[in-house]
Amino acid sequence: MRLVTFETDGRTATGCELNAEQVLDFTHPAAQLEQPREALGWFDLASNSLQQARVLAQELADDSARLEALKEAGAVLSTQHITLLAPIPRPGKFLCIGLNYRDHAEESGMAVPEEPVVFSKCITAVTGPEAPVFLPESSQRVDYEAEFAIVIGKRCRRVAREEAMQYVLGYTCVNDVSARDLQERDGQWVRAKSLDSFGPMGTAVVTADEIDNPHALGIRLRLNGETLQDSNTNQLIFGVDELVSFLSRDITLEPGDVISTGTPPGVGFARKPPIYIKDGDVMEVEIDGLGVLRNPVRR
Repeated sequence: MRLVTFETDGRTATGCELNAEQVLDFTHPAAQLEQPREALGWFDLASNSLQQARVLAQELADDSARLEALKEAGAVLSTQHITLLAPIPRPGKFLCIGLNYRDHAEESGMAVPEEPVVFSKCITAVTGPEAPVFLPESSQRVDYEAEFAIVIGKRCRRVAREEAMQYVLGYTCVNDVSARDLQERDGQWVRAKSLDSFGPMGTAVVTADEIDNPHALGIRLRLNGETLQDSNTNQLIFGVDELVSFLSRDITLEPGDVISTGTPPGVGFARKPPIYIKDGDVMEVEIDGLGVLRNPVRR
């Protein structure tokens, strides 16, 4: 499934893409799905709500009459009539990994880390596809970072690496927008990476069963149509299973938590001359099997 969060008729809903033109609204009464107590319940692998939604989506693929009935009732919507938000607008945790691509570590002139470099972005940085990334007055050097992100689907603590994948709900695209001058000035990364709108995410959470191998996905970033990052998740130093296991040693992970796994080479600050985003630019993160996350830049 491709899980999405969207606005329609002044309300926020969670659902899934049925195809490129239609989404199923899990929250609509006509869908007759058990509603979770919290919005993040739709991202909980142990939730009856998610299991029922999965079954319904599968049934609709083979039952055109039922699909039409739900469309008439308003539970199936045209993508033209919704506004996509970040699939998880308020994750419980937004954890990030630094220097996790071998080729990016080389580009940065830094040693390959022996264990994951962990930091976090504030959840107020999260924004959705097509939403503007706003350039702050406090920074003159704002950079892009295409990232492949893990979405946790079950509560876990001290999980062995060989069991870690069963706690993964799926994956999404993230742009870890970063204020490089603040990053240098502060000596740590939280503020530089947590400014409002600096966490574009989406367009969907693609469930893990849809991705054959998360460690063999092309990942690219385009700025105004020009490809500036072009790598593959096979370059990850620490893979999905390693990261979930490592983080869960000390941090309880819960459904809807997001782990952004780091960026490949080609970031703006490492280019000669450097490239920083400016008002009017358009950034696109594309990951094989996940889609394209597009965001304009505004001052």
